[in-house]
Amino acid sequence: MASSKLRAAETADDINAELDMSPMIDMVFLLLLFFLVNATAIIVRNDPSVSPPVASAGKKQEDGRGRIVINVRKDGTFRAEDFNIILPGEVEIADLVKKEKEKIVMQGVNPKLHLRGDREALFKYSRTAIKAAATAGVDQVVFTVYPRKK
Repeated sequence: MASSKLRAAETADDINAELDMSPMIDMVFLLLLFFLVNATAIIVRNDPSVSPPVASAGKKQEDGRGRIVINVRKDGTFRAEDFNIILPGEVEIADLVKKEKEKIVMQGVNPKLHLRGDREALFKYSRTAIKAAATAGVDQVVFTVYPRKK
């Protein structure tokens, strides 16, 4: 009796058996959406009037999160990443850095000062921005340079 049930189960239905791919396609779309939502695009807008120096030991930074960008122009003026925001002095730089630091810390990231200094700017201007960031509680500094071609 068991053999008749076995023979009935092995009939023509097994010949046309196919795998249903719709759950697999749904899963692929869900994974795609997951990775798109979790991906963060890190875009640093470059001030066209700032030409960074060339460095032989320059390295590309792996992690671009948590950057607070300050542009130092060759005439000694400071601008935020948004070029329309002019930072007249150390107090304004410290206020901007403190405000941006609060946003970055809320994301769980360690804030860094991303200093884009012009190659013709005196270092004392960069030192002013570094000092202002230090008073605001940001002690890591990333300098923008162009790598030297080998």
